[in-house]
Amino acid sequence: MAQTTIAENLLRVNQRIAAATNRAGRRAEEITLIGVSKTHPAEAIREAFDAGLRDFGENRVQEWEGKRASIAELPATWHLIGHLQSNKAAKAANLFHSIDAVDDFALAQKLDRAPSTLSGGRTLRILIEVHIGGEATKSGVSEDNLPALVGQVAALGHLDFAGLMCIPPYLENPDEVRPYFARLRTLRDQLESQLLRKLPVLSMGMSHDFEAAILEGATEVRVGTALFGTRASAQ
Repeated sequence: MAQTTIAENLLRVNQRIAAATNRAGRRAEEITLIGVSKTHPAEAIREAFDAGLRDFGENRVQEWEGKRASIAELPATWHLIGHLQSNKAAKAANLFHSIDAVDDFALAQKLDRAPSTLSGGRTLRILIEVHIGGEATKSGVSEDNLPALVGQVAALGHLDFAGLMCIPPYLENPDEVRPYFARLRTLRDQLESQLLRKLPVLSMGMSHDFEAAILEGATEVRVGTALFGTRASAQ
């Protein structure tokens, strides 16, 4: 990646998205590309923004706080895509436009009651993370507990529950990941029947498998390495 610029990488990723949506009979405009900027400096985020990227994903509240000051003026959408500790919920609600990995009701309640969501009628977009692959190292609500959690979260007045996200097992062959993505889509469809409303967002797919996710209905893909290169070590 050192031999290419972020702008060049973004062009290639967008070309891959276009090819995948064409194969799926969809439009590239249906896909939101989230640049996973965790562990990358603010300068890389600015370079990606200047190249046309508008959505960025960070994993840690503290890391984002350290970068934010120098790029706060950028009219971008900031996503928290990592696991959020409940004691940082109020701070996260103030720093991000979307919390994409909610996995329990206590956390959702704290986000709903955060001062930044209570003022000015603002709603905070959230996604529920589903533990789709059974891996002990991954977060997310279990499939069995998902309907109950969704019913609780949907009743919170200051949260905009928009859909689901998942991080499936890493498999070398992206086609072998497709059943996990298909399962998340099926769960979303079932929840739409439960709630009697649309859940428009399926956040699934990363640098090595986002084409497979698009084929299974992804509306948001989270791409880091293919845009920014190999991550620096987290501090």
